[in-house]
Amino acid sequence: MPELVNADNWPYPRWIAHRGAGKLAPENTLAAFKLGASHGYRMFECDVKLSADGVPFLLHDATLERTSNGRGIAGEQPWAALSKLDAGSWHSPEFAGEALPTLETIARYCLDQGYFLNIEIKPTPGLEATTGAAVAHAAAQLWQKTNKAAVPPLLTSFEPEALEAAQAAQAQLPRGLLLDSLWTGWLETALRLECVAIVCKHTLWDSSSVTQAKSAGFKTLSYTVNNEPAAQRLWELGTDGIITDRVDLFSPAP
Repeated sequence: MPELVNADNWPYPRWIAHRGAGKLAPENTLAAFKLGASHGYRMFECDVKLSADGVPFLLHDATLERTSNGRGIAGEQPWAALSKLDAGSWHSPEFAGEALPTLETIARYCLDQGYFLNIEIKPTPGLEATTGAAVAHAAAQLWQKTNKAAVPPLLTSFEPEALEAAQAAQAQLPRGLLLDSLWTGWLETALRLECVAIVCKHTLWDSSSVTQAKSAGFKTLSYTVNNEPAAQRLWELGTDGIITDRVDLFSPAP
């Protein structure tokens, strides 16, 4: 692994494609990553959880119905069954038959292409610690095995327990705390977990919250920013990165 990622050694691009290509392709699929890349994006965000037999794979929801032809809780099914699902037809006919990818598939694609990855640890409820540790171990192994010099993925989660397990499992991997509200103790929690970034719902950032985060040594990222006035406000506040669905609207150039 290269030297540790921190606020002073921050290698990631400012623009990050949400779930691969936002809403232009079926989210969290290899097809979405390829489409996002075709728009010039070099960093991607995705959601990773575990199958019943412990395989890390990409899916946002706890259940399968919204983004595949499967049914039920994804984490209760083995990878052999999940791998056979159609995760593209729900979006549009051109993506019919697109598979749910494993983290390994996405990692190898990003490493082969020289892209950066933000892995959101998205545990099935009740499996926060198990998922955090497993995803961290898998990511560390993939990056070490495939390209020891590559920039490691940024691991993020809304679940402090998942980040704590990732920290215990692979402390060298950079972490970020995801926030959908500025709950009591958010800054202290990020410090305790030795995070390098705070990733906020973009409307939560203002001069006060940005100052608090930056004064504590964190990079400040935002989700999900899909219009130009919101993006401009965030740049004027001095934030460091934007996650967007609108890969067709925003140029990812630095």
